[in-house]
Amino acid sequence: MSGLATAVALRHAGWDVEVCERAPAPPSTGTSLGLWPGGLRALDALGVGGTARDLSREAAHGRFVRSDGSLIGHVDMAELRRRAGDAVRVISRPALLGALTQALGDGAVSYGQRVTDVRALAADHDVVVAADGLRSGARTALFGDAHRPRYSGVSAWHGTVGLDVPDMTETWGDSARFGVTPRKGGSAHWFACARAPERASYPDGELAAVRARFGAWHAGVRQVLDRLAGPGDAEVYRNDLYDLAAPLPSYVSGRIALVGDAAHAMTPDLGRGACEALVDGVTLARRLASRDRVEDALRAYDSARRRPTQRLARAARVMNRAVHTRRRVAPVRDTAMRLFLALGRPPA
Repeated sequence: MSGLATAVALRHAGWDVEVCERAPAPPSTGTSLGLWPGGLRALDALGVGGTARDLSREAAHGRFVRSDGSLIGHVDMAELRRRAGDAVRVISRPALLGALTQALGDGAVSYGQRVTDVRALAADHDVVVAADGLRSGARTALFGDAHRPRYSGVSAWHGTVGLDVPDMTETWGDSARFGVTPRKGGSAHWFACARAPERASYPDGELAAVRARFGAWHAGVRQVLDRLAGPGDAEVYRNDLYDLAAPLPSYVSGRIALVGDAAHAMTPDLGRGACEALVDGVTLARRLASRDRVEDALRAYDSARRRPTQRLARAARVMNRAVHTRRRVAPVRDTAMRLFLALGRPPA
């Protein structure tokens, strides 16, 4: 996503851009993404904000509840809209990637092209943007294994369900949480997170594991679980959650820049990963377009993006640990969240 965003922005600035994508084809399935106002502004700068709004659905309200359904607090979407010009919208990953690819133009992306030596690529190009994700080979080549992915101790299940829900709802329980977000077309995206061993296997299948962990929670959660298709667990996906073992000392090296998860992989607890990836791309392109020397532009990009994204990564890590805490600490956690929602303002 950050690579496509950078490419679109650089094309608009008159650069000749090549995009190498290791996947054999565009994705046809994927999770939903929350687009906060900052991400929507980045999409506006890329000329695809209107398309993204058409392909997404606005969350009318945001609520945090306990496993018995009692309210912890709510996100004031109306205040967010007044302050930032937009509320939160939810879009499927394939839809957003498709909009960015279309904006880039036919034939601009070479699929099935894995870059194995980022330094060799830099020798033949003015600038190289490494957007190779959580397990970035470019990051390891440039900065070493100390910045490898680190397992958070939490695994996540997710999928879609045929429920028309207007709100974003996140339920917190004992070391676990369950979320539901609206999708375009009258369906919903759901996710469930719980502490688990890394790469754990479940002999009875993923859906059975989710039902065993969350089946006694409030009626809204049970309604989602009852709607899920069972045979083969075809609509239930699972992935372990990671961030970086150590933050990077820089997002650039020579004429190579890291963007998105390659630069600042974070757990999804704040729902900001997609937005920050888009902002990375727009910021990098603007710096490259406004400076004569690539090296100066990359330093300016690093100065603009490294500290704020690393702060968000730390905050996501703290949130991950707090949400997935044991029952005896949960009342303190819930009170802290209620006070934050009542007195604080989520970053736009």
